[in-house]
Amino acid sequence: MASSSKSREHGSLRLNDLTKPRKQRKLIASATEKDLQKMMSVNLSEKLREKYGIRSLSVRKGDTVKILRGDFAGIEGKVVETDRRIQRVTVEGVTRERVSGEQTRVPVHVSKVVLTNLDLSDKWRSERLEKPEAPEGTA
Repeated sequence: MASSSKSREHGSLRLNDLTKPRKQRKLIASATEKDLQKMMSVNLSEKLREKYGIRSLSVRKGDTVKILRGDFAGIEGKVVETDRRIQRVTVEGVTRERVSGEQTRVPVHVSKVVLTNLDLSDKWRSERLEKPEAPEGTA
């Protein structure tokens, strides 16, 4: 298989190396929990990229995201729920009215959002985001 710098690697297969939709769907459907977690990564906003020095991070419940595409583009809100199986997040304030008049939450695909504020209540996550200090004697 050809190696591509933009491809997502899942096990021995790479998602972007597959051109047939059927094989892409099969790869996602048969992905392990760890692979699904990797697929749930979201780009950070410009401000957060400068602050932490990384481009993307897995989205979690409690993070604040901004929706970039679709009917709800421009809406910013907290993540209420994440669903790894369908690669979607439910954002606070993103609802649609059903025929019965009831309000229901609308899940948004992770590729259509950007992280604007992080929930750092998790010790592991906050330690991972700390910038490593440069070793002494290096320019």
